[in-house]
Amino acid sequence: MFIALGSWQIIRLNWKNNLIFEIESSLKNPPVELTNTNIKNFLKIKTSGLIDLDKQIYLYSLNDAGTPGFEVINPILINDINYLINRGWIPFEKKNSKEINLINENDIIGTLKLQGRKNIFKPDNDLKENYWFSLNREDILKFTGKEFSKYIIYLDGNYQFPQPKKITANISNNHLKYALTWFSLAISILLLYLYFRKKNY
Repeated sequence: MFIALGSWQIIRLNWKNNLIFEIESSLKNPPVELTNTNIKNFLKIKTSGLIDLDKQIYLYSLNDAGTPGFEVINPILINDINYLINRGWIPFEKKNSKEINLINENDIIGTLKLQGRKNIFKPDNDLKENYWFSLNREDILKFTGKEFSKYIIYLDGNYQFPQPKKITANISNNHLKYALTWFSLAISILLLYLYFRKKNY
């Protein structure tokens, strides 16, 4: 059983390494026009659209230094398709300030990323106060009255506030460690078996 589990982790390790390679390759490519390509996860894109600043979402988040604040997320209409665009991080005190709404809608460069699942341990969103802990699709529909693509656009660029979130291929990859653990357990049990077998004979 332990050998089977270790072998499965080796298979997962190869899959994860291939995935990381695909992501790194995709992020190195120049951005492509969103409306003229097949969209996929981690695709770098360029586009233009109509950003809705009235339905701006403030998602609780930590920046790279661990400072709490909000990620600023807006609905954006691109060729009759509704997307969410994550424009980056702001400190709490800049919520609802005018300076965070300066963006060129005609020159948007970013990275597509599939929306992740809600963590069950996160609190519920407070739609009345516009204080979010997850991008729950039902809450988004209630808040905006619209349904959105499963892909979120993460804005790229030299903006001071919001500070765009850097998308990388740094994803969890512990499969080798797990494989070594299972194989070690298999070897330990084999040695114990041989020891007691020899002792009994």
